[in-house]
Amino acid sequence: MILLTPDLRAALRANDIARRTARREGLPEPDPVPLVKLFNPLGAATWLATELDEDGDTLFGLADLGFGCPELGCFSLSEIAAIRLPFGLRIERDLGFEGLAPLSDWAGWARRAGSIIWSETLLRHAVRGRQAPDPELPPNGG
Repeated sequence: MILLTPDLRAALRANDIARRTARREGLPEPDPVPLVKLFNPLGAATWLATELDEDGDTLFGLADLGFGCPELGCFSLSEIAAIRLPFGLRIERDLGFEGLAPLSDWAGWARRAGSIIWSETLLRHAVRGRQAPDPELPPNGG
């Protein structure tokens, strides 16, 4: 699987350029919606990316390795792509991913819920106007 298509690369680069421009001009930095979700199909590791550095490898976004403490920061596309999983599997891109909300909202929900996976459910409910489930409960509600 191609983790970043040319269109995704261009959009991620545009977000990086917008942030750098805002910082250089002393303007508030943008809070973009995540454009790509990468995940481990056999585990909880998940990455949401909003920006791609000019080096073409360094992504910025929200990373969750499945230990209950998602963090904002940079991560390497080449290192993620190099991960080899059992049964010949590799890290995948969620083809149906919708950003739903700015990265700061994702980070807040993920920290409160303890994972990107659970925060995605919470955000989906919030965006659709339904009452979001309690993030303190496991996803099955019990």
